[in-house]
Amino acid sequence: MWQIRPDDLSSPAVHDLLAAHLAHMHSQTPAESVHALGLEQLQGADTAVYTAWDGPSLAGMGALVRLNANDGEIKSMRTADAARGKGAGRALLRHLIDAASAQGMTDLWLETGVEDGFVAARNLYLSEGFVECDPFGSYTDDPLSVFMTRRLG
Repeated sequence: MWQIRPDDLSSPAVHDLLAAHLAHMHSQTPAESVHALGLEQLQGADTAVYTAWDGPSLAGMGALVRLNANDGEIKSMRTADAARGKGAGRALLRHLIDAASAQGMTDLWLETGVEDGFVAARNLYLSEGFVECDPFGSYTDDPLSVFMTRRLG
């Protein structure tokens, strides 16, 4: 059902979904606790962005950032409103996990919010084997963040 492919971030539909993602993050969380990446940050050399499509309709997006030789971070997971509850987010997450494994990563990490608006995301991550952990990388303890990790392989 979903066609998931690497994305070069040139599509207006992807720009709109990213803008909606950033607006949602800022509506739920104070600016100092928003760790979402913008367009320029997602275009970094160590970042691969994937999008899920249902025919011509963008269903979601997610990014995989290589932190080092063994570790990756999932960023910018967002499902389009019309695709919510239909499996696009799960398909993207599984694709990111597979991509990380294929690139030789052994651990995946992510940061998400504690607010009610992030319950569905946290439940998705938990259902796919992620567990809560301490802050990682350059993150510091933040009462508005939940940090999660999953061992691959």
